Amino acid sequence: LSHPLLPEKNSVIPEKYFLYQNYPNPFNPDCRIKFDIPKIGNMKTDFVKLVIYDLLGREVANPVNGNFEPGSYEINWNAANYPSGIYIYQIKTSMFTDTKKMVLLK
Repeated sequence: LSHPLLPEKNSVIPEKYFLYQNYPNPFNPDCRIKFDIPKIGNMKTDFVKLVIYDLLGREVANPVNGNFEPGSYEINWNAANYPSGIYIYQIKTSMFTDTKKMVLLK
């Protein structure tokens, strides 16, 4: 599957789900968020949703929302239109959820 936000899928298939800490952190205004999707049984794809929230729990961005083949992916998130502060990003798949914190400093 081709995703315009995710050109950096590599050919190594991860063994487990993983959400990496964004880089750099703190950031201004761009950061990269990487995640791994493993091959589970006969599943050819898994539905992946990546949501970014402010500290009040309001969804501010949803940069990933679709089916993905197993692999490692990296997106670039541009927060130029958002205020400085702490943000929470969360990945949800059919079998995995993880949450991490990032800091936008302007």
